[in-house]
Amino acid sequence: MKPAPFQYFRPDSVAEVLELLAAHPDAKLMAGGQSLMTLMNLRLARPAVIIDIGRLDELRRIFDDTDDLILGALVTHRTVEVDPLIAARAPLLADAARYIGHIGIRNRGTIGGSVAHADPAAEMPLATLVLGATFHVESASGGRRQVSAEDMFVSFYTSALEPDEIITWVSVPAIRHGQGWGFVEYAHQHGDYGLAGAGCVLDLSADGRIASVRAAVLSAADRPLLFVGEDAVGEHPSAALWEALAERWAGTTEPSSDDPDYTRRLCSVALTQALTEAEHRVTERQEGADARH
Repeated sequence: MKPAPFQYFRPDSVAEVLELLAAHPDAKLMAGGQSLMTLMNLRLARPAVIIDIGRLDELRRIFDDTDDLILGALVTHRTVEVDPLIAARAPLLADAARYIGHIGIRNRGTIGGSVAHADPAAEMPLATLVLGATFHVESASGGRRQVSAEDMFVSFYTSALEPDEIITWVSVPAIRHGQGWGFVEYAHQHGDYGLAGAGCVLDLSADGRIASVRAAVLSAADRPLLFVGEDAVGEHPSAALWEALAERWAGTTEPSSDDPDYTRRLCSVALTQALTEAEHRVTERQEGADARH
């Protein structure tokens, strides 16, 4: 099938995008187009106006701040996957990106587009939620504001963005000494939508006890679900602890799949594996630091 007729704009600056959004409040932004064009071709989406932001090269930059990694909204999934700065400063993002579709999709799809699309089965919303990212958004009517990842994802394909807003930048807290991460996803085959998946960040204190742990799951509710293990703080990591946390967290999910209990079991296994990976990575990083000294 082909999309319904629409009016097409391809602006050259963020300022021009904001003007167009103000003039056409029902317009849809197109970044990589990997999600939107599929819906349009199936006539599941019929926007009257498309604003293609692919020319905004200013939003393809990546730079390092003191505590955060700053990514332009048009940084592609492929760049997230292979960029050495992202691998060093936000490796969970890189790991999550490898599960997104196939390389052709990763070459076109963007981090900002994925976040704005708010697919509960998508990897970038989950990863940014676990990392506690902040999204910088702009509009002609409201100027600039910041939206936390915890507030961004509202429901199925529904974000906290206003109709005239665009995501411009994503601030991601950089990994610190004593932190480890894990990301696991299950699908029928690589590149398919995840049946279940989990990501986490674990922070251990100098004595090896848990200082903080954050995890999230995809495909288990109408949005990615975040879990914060406050009751695990001060405990020593162990396989039994990870399994207990994973089982309890997975039990609170609300999958819309045909077999919710199966999805919950997959979520539990994914969470256990992701937490175990994170623990191993903390140990590896600490041992590496000790060896250098």
